[in-house]
Amino acid sequence: MKQKLFSSIKTCLLVLGVLSACSLLTPHSSLLTAANAERIKDIASIAGVRSNQLVGYGLVVGLDGTGDQTSQAPFTTQSLISMLGNLGVTVPPGTTLQLKNVAAVMVTMNLPPFAQPGQQFDVNVSSMANAKSLKGGMLLMTPLKGADGRVYAIAQGSIIVGGAGAAAGGTSVTVNHLSAGRVPAGATVERAVAMSVGQGDTIVYELSTADFGTAQRVANAINQAAPGMAMPLDARRIQVRAPEAISERVAFIGAIENLDVTTLAGAARVIVNSRTGSVVMNQAVALQECAVAHGNLSVTVSDNASVSQPNALSGGQTTVVENGTVDIKQGGGGLVRFKPGVTLAEVVKALNAVGANPLDLINILQAMKAAGALRAELEVI
Repeated sequence: MKQKLFSSIKTCLLVLGVLSACSLLTPHSSLLTAANAERIKDIASIAGVRSNQLVGYGLVVGLDGTGDQTSQAPFTTQSLISMLGNLGVTVPPGTTLQLKNVAAVMVTMNLPPFAQPGQQFDVNVSSMANAKSLKGGMLLMTPLKGADGRVYAIAQGSIIVGGAGAAAGGTSVTVNHLSAGRVPAGATVERAVAMSVGQGDTIVYELSTADFGTAQRVANAINQAAPGMAMPLDARRIQVRAPEAISERVAFIGAIENLDVTTLAGAARVIVNSRTGSVVMNQAVALQECAVAHGNLSVTVSDNASVSQPNALSGGQTTVVENGTVDIKQGGGGLVRFKPGVTLAEVVKALNAVGANPLDLINILQAMKAAGALRAELEVI
C-alpha cells in the first residue's frame, strides 16, 4: 500500500512539473485563464513558514556633534561606561562624560524563514533619545534577540540615512528623517530557527485573505494537476497531501506554488484614515439610490487689540482692549442623486463635483453607511 502511495506521489510530481512548465494554460480550463491569474505563492503561504521579529539595544558612535544630550539621556552614558568596562577600560567613579558623538538606538530586523547562520540581512536603526541626526554614524556590535530572549543575530556597520539637514544662525532646514536609518547587510545570523514544512504527509496552505471561493479554486487547481491531493478546510486553509521525503517534498511544493489560480473579487471595502483624511475604495464599491447634500460652513474668529488712553487729568490708566469679531459664512450646497448600482468612478466623480474634500468625504461615507446606501464594509483606522 505504501509503495503504491509513493508511486502515485511520484507520478503526481511528474505531472505537476510538466503542467507548471506549461503554466497550466489549457484551452478547456474554465477556472484558470491567462488574464487575472495569480500564482498560489502570491496569494497563499505554507502554515508555519513565517518570519520572526528581532530587536536589540545598541550605541551609535562617530556622529558629528548630533548625538544624545547626556544630561537628558543618562542611559546613553551608562551604556557607554558599561561597554568600555567590557573592553577593559575603567572610567573613574563620579566622572561626568560630555558626549556629543554617541547616541542610544534600537535596532530591529525581520529574520526570514529558513535563514541560516552566516547569512546577512539589513537592519533598521532608530534613535531612542534626543539625537539630532544619525548621519555618518557607526552602529557598534549589537545582539538581536527574539521573543524568547535568545540571540539570533549580531548587528554592526555604517548607517545610511536618507535625509539631510543644515543649521545656521538659529535657522535649520531638514529634508526627510534624520533620526532613523538602515545598515545594509548589517546583521549576521548566529542561530537558525527550527521550522518544519507541514506535519506527516500533509502541508497546509493559508490564504492571505480568507475567501471560500478562492480556497475552492486553489484546491481545484491543485487537483487538476494532481487529482485528489488537495482539500479546502475552511475559507483560509487548504490541506494538501505531500511526500514525506524532504527532496520530494521540496520539488512538490515548488511545483504547487507556481500553479495559476483566477481569484474571485474581494468584498467591497472602504478604508478611511481619520487622522490624515485618506480614503481608499476598491472597485467593488457600489451604492443604492440615495441623495447627498453638501455645504460648507466657514467660521472665522478674529481678535484685534486696541489701546484705551484716558484723558490726561482723569486719573485713569492706559489699558489694552481686545475687540473680537466672529464671521460665519454658509457656502453654497449641492444635492447629488446617486442611482442604484453606480460604480466607484461615478461615486468619486460625483463627490468631487460637489466640492467634497477628503474630510468631508469621510463624513459623507459614514452617513451613507448609516443610511444603508453604501454597499461596502467601512473601516475607520
